[in-house]
Amino acid sequence: MYSSRDPFREVGNAYLVSGGIEGVASSRFIPPPRRPFRSTAHDGLSYIRFENITFSRSNAAADQHPTMAYNSGLVQIIIFEAADRDNIGGSPYGGQRSICCTTDLSKLEGCKQGEVIKTPSATDANWPMVLNVNFRGRQLSAQLKKKEVYIKKTGMYNLFFISCDPKLKGMKVSGRTVWKNPDGYLPGRMSPLMKFYAIMTVAYILLAAIWCLQYVKHRQDVLPLQYCITGVIALGLLEMIFWYFDYAYFNSTGTRPVGLTTWVVTIGATRRTVSRLLILSISMGYGVVRPTLGGLTTKVLLLGITYFVASILLNITEYVGTINDIAGRARILLVLPDALLDAFLILWIFTSLSKTLEQLQAKRSSVKLDIYRQFSNALAITVIASVAWIGYEVYFEATDPFNERWQGSWIITAFWDILAFGLLCVICYLWAPSQSSQRYAYSDARGEDDDEETESLCKETPPGDIDLTKMDRREGSDSSDVEDDTQEGKRE
Repeated sequence: MYSSRDPFREVGNAYLVSGGIEGVASSRFIPPPRRPFRSTAHDGLSYIRFENITFSRSNAAADQHPTMAYNSGLVQIIIFEAADRDNIGGSPYGGQRSICCTTDLSKLEGCKQGEVIKTPSATDANWPMVLNVNFRGRQLSAQLKKKEVYIKKTGMYNLFFISCDPKLKGMKVSGRTVWKNPDGYLPGRMSPLMKFYAIMTVAYILLAAIWCLQYVKHRQDVLPLQYCITGVIALGLLEMIFWYFDYAYFNSTGTRPVGLTTWVVTIGATRRTVSRLLILSISMGYGVVRPTLGGLTTKVLLLGITYFVASILLNITEYVGTINDIAGRARILLVLPDALLDAFLILWIFTSLSKTLEQLQAKRSSVKLDIYRQFSNALAITVIASVAWIGYEVYFEATDPFNERWQGSWIITAFWDILAFGLLCVICYLWAPSQSSQRYAYSDARGEDDDEETESLCKETPPGDIDLTKMDRREGSDSSDVEDDTQEGKRE
């Protein structure tokens, strides 16, 4: 959808404004001609609708024409599929390509001088589509009546408002274009994401249900670390729900709810920030090796605030009010600080994780060491997958400059949510609430040996059985006597 009031800019020998670039699937049927059709969001039609498209020129440009002139300025609306991009414009002698027909091109191409050069598509002679709007006399504005152009072929479509008249330099266009797919107003690239977020919502609900059962069952032994994990699950669930409703509203109405989108990107930035700080805290041994982060708390919080600001600025630029398939240039500038902060976080996480593993090896805490090794393996796989996927994204963008593979581009966005959910599931599995959580977390602080740690972690004492490690702790002196007696018996 396009809605703006923009001046025409000079490109070659033409003056133009982009009216939108979106992936559109073909209509399931085409309504019969000369019969009004009241369309809804889910009527199976695909079209581009023009609403109150008005071109405005200056007084100086209007005064150059007679008052009764039938045509005192031509503006053309060009719609073409990306595959037919070479059908627009021409070159007289193999030099620079021209959009507008010149004297030489009119002889070579058979085009009409002062109009856009258009060569019919090999698959449909009526495409690219050209709509003409004329100024009359000394009118300061010209308007296109409400019109719908139906899409019969799936593709990435481009819309441009073009004028070949130098007298119309500085002209402005206002109004709105509505782009519709068979199932609603979502752009083709975004349409599969609505179903994806519905599936992710169900996945988070299942994870939350399993976590809550463990949480309630062992609520007396919950650690501060597990409070953080609960918060990340809740934020992830809210984010998926809000994304679904954001896309559903956009799909039904054709307008993107700025307030709802702002909320969802804020929740998303919060979830990403808390998730990264959680992983960093775990890597530092918080809740397992050490009860607090000590002097590192301030640094961790400062990094979290910085990351949150960078993330939310990027997300607002990318999503809030965005209705086209193509992201703006501002996003490219905001990606860099976000990427640098991510790289710094990864470096800090693995440095801290290495130190924690060394501490656990020195203390011979075999069970904790095993858990942290599983965590480090999962983290390494996540980082490797992320780097590989970034490489694929770069390849995808480089080999598809005209977005002709838009139908599969939704997976690029979805992958990061899947990866984050997978890592969260691993963390939930490794640090799930249990009867031995408190004893496990601070066993080193009380000076308990590795055998007790192994016993308390690996199994819970069944009702009626005798816990030898607990008896040993309560009857320390008695056990020493028994051991001495045993040794004496052996000597005898």
